[in-house]
Amino acid sequence: MQRWSERAKLPGHPAWTSKTLGRPTISDLAKAAGVSPTTVSHAFSGRRHVDPETRERIHRLAREIGYHPSSLAQGLRSGRTGIIALASSMPFAVAAGPSRLGFLMEIAASAAMSALTRDIALCLIPPHPSGQGHGRAGFDGVILVEPTRDDPLVAHFESRKTPIVSIGTVPGRPDIAAVDLRSRETAFLLLDHLAAQGSRHIAVLTGASPRTSHAETGQAYLDFAARHGMAPVLLHLDEAGGEELGYQEALRLLAENPSIDGLYASVDAFASGAVRAARALGRAVPDRLRIATRYDGLRAKLSQPPMTAVDLHLPQIAEAAVDLLLALIEGRSGSAVAALPDLIARRSSLSGA
Repeated sequence: MQRWSERAKLPGHPAWTSKTLGRPTISDLAKAAGVSPTTVSHAFSGRRHVDPETRERIHRLAREIGYHPSSLAQGLRSGRTGIIALASSMPFAVAAGPSRLGFLMEIAASAAMSALTRDIALCLIPPHPSGQGHGRAGFDGVILVEPTRDDPLVAHFESRKTPIVSIGTVPGRPDIAAVDLRSRETAFLLLDHLAAQGSRHIAVLTGASPRTSHAETGQAYLDFAARHGMAPVLLHLDEAGGEELGYQEALRLLAENPSIDGLYASVDAFASGAVRAARALGRAVPDRLRIATRYDGLRAKLSQPPMTAVDLHLPQIAEAAVDLLLALIEGRSGSAVAALPDLIARRSSLSGA
């Protein structure tokens, strides 16, 4: 390692001739700037007023000598870690496979970039088979992705007095700041598309867990069916069953209801299972069965045929969630609503495809 004293010997700054090895300290920078270490600390933390000219000189000298403030020391002074977390209670069966690089990771990547631009680090807490993967790590705040009613993650972080923001509203908890995913509008968008392509008897597969997206999808479908004079066929499936459960239930459903010519599976793992079931029964997609799902992830894109889905604008949703969480950490409250999703029509639902 090059000696700091060799890098930092510049005319007019005698304090920089220190014999210190390795990275310069706050005392080295204070001597170079002709101020106290406390003033240097305040210049970086912003917790006390420092003359703008002095602050600029301190920052300039810090860049020249290679000084970087200790994030640990800053955290100890402020009571913060400089780290936020992102977590979800979605079942491992849904998060695994192609979806492992899908919904949750797309949100995580965007949230991490948004946090980084604010000098905050993001820690991803992946879905855990036992549901106990959150551990005892401390965070300044946490973003929860589509929590369920009475979600154990909510209870865990509330018990630790950790600020919470939810992507997708938490059922029964309007007090928790959230970015509304507009699942009702999403369901109508895809159901209307299937109807426009010629489907007259549409069934819906959605999750059984008490998430807002599942509840809103189910209610939107019942309203849609009533408006179209359609006998509703709505199945609530355990997300933990993943693609295999979607396959088995779609196989039974299509065999018992040969008139079904449209299927909306809000969970992409269920949609993949439904495509397999249609193939097993010889129900050509889309000629005899049109299929659509919600998330435009790898399952939808790699499906044969590729599946119709929607762009949920997850990068913007993640950024809004980070903004909400940082405001909450600073003592401010708020809420946000996602932009309307955009339909991405593919061969699985297009007439004549």
